[in-house]
Amino acid sequence: MKRPTPVWLAIAAASLPVFMATLDNLVVTNALPVIHEKLGASVEQLQWVVNAYSLSFATFMLLAVGLGDRFGRRRVFLAGLAIFTLASAASALSTDPTQLITARAFQGVGSAALMPLSLTLLAGSVSTTLRPLAIGIWGGVSGLGVALGPLIGGAVVEGWNWQAIFWLNVPVGIVSVPLVLRGLPNSFGARVRADVVGLLLSGLGLLGLVFGIVRGNDAGWSSAQVLASLVGGGALLVAFVAWEARTAAPLLPLRLFRDRSFTVANIIGLTFSFGIFGAVFILIQFLQIVQGHSPLQAGVMTMPWTLAPMFVAPLAGLLAPRLGTRTLMITGLALLTAAMFWLAATLSAAEPYVVLVPGFIAAGIGMGLVFAPMSTAVLANMHQDDHAKASGTNATLREVGVALGVAVLTAVFTGAGGRLTPTGYVHAAVPAVYVGAAVLVVATAVALWLPSRNRVRALASAIEAGTHDAGAPVASSASVPA
Repeated sequence: MKRPTPVWLAIAAASLPVFMATLDNLVVTNALPVIHEKLGASVEQLQWVVNAYSLSFATFMLLAVGLGDRFGRRRVFLAGLAIFTLASAASALSTDPTQLITARAFQGVGSAALMPLSLTLLAGSVSTTLRPLAIGIWGGVSGLGVALGPLIGGAVVEGWNWQAIFWLNVPVGIVSVPLVLRGLPNSFGARVRADVVGLLLSGLGLLGLVFGIVRGNDAGWSSAQVLASLVGGGALLVAFVAWEARTAAPLLPLRLFRDRSFTVANIIGLTFSFGIFGAVFILIQFLQIVQGHSPLQAGVMTMPWTLAPMFVAPLAGLLAPRLGTRTLMITGLALLTAAMFWLAATLSAAEPYVVLVPGFIAAGIGMGLVFAPMSTAVLANMHQDDHAKASGTNATLREVGVALGVAVLTAVFTGAGGRLTPTGYVHAAVPAVYVGAAVLVVATAVALWLPSRNRVRALASAIEAGTHDAGAPVASSASVPA
């Protein structure tokens, strides 16, 4: 008789690869000024260091869920782990921006399997009684990776070199393989045909849109190159929606959007990520390029922002059944909006750090109030068979928001004459951050359409009564720009 998997082993096997992937997110963002200096990367190329990861992650996540259901979740998870680890080594060995961007794209492909399947495998590896505890620890480890990203990234870049932020992943990836084989039993789901057509239409459509936005200022917004990218990308996305409506095994089941809570939460996820993480791309470089702080100092300075969600998100999860997701998300988005307007208004080369702190704290609390309630709102009325697709859709749209936010806000920055120099940065960064704040205003307004708290209470009651799968996959609250 096979012995049951120790709970600690299942948690470690599921959490360690996710910690590696989430840690890599803000580690990379914090290293961008150094990558600019050492590899001679332009502003456009720095965008692609972030967006290559975000786009491939968004494109392949739902496919990874489907492949896991068909061929075995652990098998696909291990394949993603191998791709992510090898791509990390390739990133560290890159000698020019193009090589680094290519390697980052493959990192995104690997992470697309790690993030959703780790939680599914963990939920199936522990008892129903211990499942909420295991998932809570998994979420905490994921959040810890985000929170420690700037700090560890700053320490590594300053004490060693930028390549080390990628080399760190290699031994972690190697150690994770035997843990996964021992701690996470393989499982299967519905074996449906992979939607390759949907994958190509959505991936190429998103790439076309982002490429057109990134190239707009340099090539000219009316140039054939930019217009072809924007129009072609938009047409491919329209074709994707049409294909998903008629195919038997869609990558993205459009019927899920008939539910108001799911639809509104996903619109919020897209606009929230657009506004906040596009601004992060601008702000985190400001501390180093303009104010002259080292990568480690910049990491420490952003801790009021990055650490706050670790403490606030669990509290928001506990309060959601009492207050409702609507109240929490409106409050969180309002705080984020106020924080972005505050940071844009106070941004200057001579401004002391203490003036930025209120904005950082408000942004951190706001993010914490949005993360957990968003996952609850996405799954509130979903059948448990649709949980993986529903949470994968939310994570995908958030990554699309990251890519579009970085592209659009950087286009505003470069269009205003911004340069990566101490004297050429602030005047162009301010309007870019204001655009991010304006998008967050839209997200806050959209949150008003969320259902009332009574429906969330019904969900909580169903979980307590055992009629709803509390261990079903939820969207990771740690998804941040890569």
